[in-house]
Amino acid sequence: MISTVKVAAVQMNSLPYDKAGNLALAEGLVRQAAEAGAKLVVLPELFNTGYQVADQDYALSEPVPGGETVRWMEELSARHQLYLVAAIIERSACEGVLYDTCVLTGPEGYVGKYRKVCLWGAESLRFRSGHEYPVFDLGFARLGMQICYEVGFPEGARILTLNGANLLAYSAAFGRRRSYVWELASRARALENGLYVVAANRSGAEGEESVFAAKSRIVDPTGAVLEETEAENGIIVTEIDLDRVPVQRMTVPYLRDYKQQLFANGIGGV
Repeated sequence: MISTVKVAAVQMNSLPYDKAGNLALAEGLVRQAAEAGAKLVVLPELFNTGYQVADQDYALSEPVPGGETVRWMEELSARHQLYLVAAIIERSACEGVLYDTCVLTGPEGYVGKYRKVCLWGAESLRFRSGHEYPVFDLGFARLGMQICYEVGFPEGARILTLNGANLLAYSAAFGRRRSYVWELASRARALENGLYVVAANRSGAEGEESVFAAKSRIVDPTGAVLEETEAENGIIVTEIDLDRVPVQRMTVPYLRDYKQQLFANGIGGV
């Protein structure tokens, strides 16, 4: 198996409610990443609709798979022979139930999804929490997905790691006021699990409430930031070497010494 592969994060300023315009902007950025050789491209959270759209959540939502944005992702994945990750508003089969959902598509079409488990603030009034942590085999990597606020929860990243992930994708609309969390937590999740993190964040602002941090980044298994951008609309692309994952996990053996049963039971003491 080839251990090196190019991965990319897209950073963009989405306009609320303008799905057609946002998809057109994202398509050009994905094309740039593909031309740079990327085989995995991660897009920000709710990139297609904007984030502050709670009053139109249901109208902007889509079934997964089968919705407009998923079909768009499938077409781009096939055209450029790459995997795409993006969080969108999912309309579930249960009437009135919506999820903040990370979708994965590949060269052969729809691959799978992850529904955001840990919701931020008023998101709990908009979305239902997910309850599963799937890991997807891309051939060159085993991918786990997380969404925005979840970068601050080590448990989700650790579960994905224990389930076999060696690469994590974060699709985010993380705010500038708490950018210090984004900067520290994205590195911590990579270091403590000895894996790569590709974290795509929003830029720009949606009113006074949501000013986004930007700082999309790719982090290596030691917690070093390989690439980062402040661009309003742009991409970062870098080559990663998955053979570094087992080496780092032996160098700092958190996983070897992890007391899974003890921690799962919440038992402590000395």
